[in-house]
Amino acid sequence: MLHNEFLRWRGHTIRVTECGEGEPLFLVPGLGCNAEMWTPFMEQFPRRRLISFDAPGAGRSSTPHYPISVESLAALAAAVLDQRHVACTDVVGYSYGGAIAQQLAYNHPERVARLVLASTTCGIGAVLGSLPALAVLATPLRFYSPAYFERTAARVYGGATGRDPARHQREMAARHRLPPTSYGYAMQLLGGMAWSSWSFLPEITHETLVICGDDDPLVPLANGHMLAERIPRARLEVVERGGHLLLWDDAEAGERIGRFVASH
Repeated sequence: MLHNEFLRWRGHTIRVTECGEGEPLFLVPGLGCNAEMWTPFMEQFPRRRLISFDAPGAGRSSTPHYPISVESLAALAAAVLDQRHVACTDVVGYSYGGAIAQQLAYNHPERVARLVLASTTCGIGAVLGSLPALAVLATPLRFYSPAYFERTAARVYGGATGRDPARHQREMAARHRLPPTSYGYAMQLLGGMAWSSWSFLPEITHETLVICGDDDPLVPLANGHMLAERIPRARLEVVERGGHLLLWDDAEAGERIGRFVASH
């Protein structure tokens, strides 16, 4: 069960969640995502203390009046760790959260032990996903309309969610329980548009796992190669037939991440 607390940060109210016991594992969410959507992934880590948060505009956090930059969201991530009294932790950044995790590792290197970048890119300079997938990403409609999610799941997510109707239903339900506000979603999108980690990737010194699927319409595999080549201590692992939601719909991804964060 998730334990909820609220953090006041720069005029925003941020929901912070925690469950489990053991070494901390910090989960940084993707665009429009809320902490409950991590549940299938969290179930694979019963011996870790799992910490996450809802970014402004998503979940139970307040909706910002203006876009919040990725660099500011990295500062928010550090503030969440302060609130939970965590000096240093393994970090998993998923999709948009992967951008925040990269910025956190660069700006606050002492807060990160091992770094996992899942289904993510370097921002400006990355290889773009397919135009149909990006068109779907531009709107939060998939969080509100089951019919729209059903129609676009294969096009935008690929992987098991794109192939399996049962996974369609599970992912659809996860999005509809606590959708982002339309304005908040737009502010998240705008906040990341000018961001790039390309210049500072070689300065990320942490042991890093870059994990992605080879059936991801949003984040082509070339982006995984790019991150793994520019981060000095990174390695790339590719989940065969894995899509953009590989952390949720592919147990193999969780197993690989589990092995990585358990290593010393």
